[in-house]
Amino acid sequence: MIAALIGAAIIAALLVLEFPRLREARQIALGQSVYAANCASCHGKQLEGQPDWQTPLPSGRLPAPPHDASGHTWHHSDEVLFNVTRNGLKPYAGENYESDMPAFAGTLKDDEIRAAIEFIKSTWPEREREYQRQMTR
Repeated sequence: MIAALIGAAIIAALLVLEFPRLREARQIALGQSVYAANCASCHGKQLEGQPDWQTPLPSGRLPAPPHDASGHTWHHSDEVLFNVTRNGLKPYAGENYESDMPAFAGTLKDDEIRAAIEFIKSTWPEREREYQRQMTR
């Protein structure tokens, strides 16, 4: 009886400790799928962005930036990343700003957007992740 209680306590403790990691792993896997289906065509399969992403195209619009550590995505809080993805850039860049980046509010669920952001963040080195954590606080 005591052994069963101890065993149950150990299992419960492992679930409490491991469940967040399992949930995070599932969210990152979902995010990778969402990214591949909705973001990679512009931002790159390896999150590398489009060439010369800081130089305007003939249209005057900027190419899609990288989401890896070489870009600036990690400079922004989770809230900004979520809102730009959901609502587009105009709320941040101004009503006259033209971009090829669509707003995904009608295409992706909020949890899918958050999962894509978590996937992107999971690819960054620790320095970038820590900086972005500070921006998110």
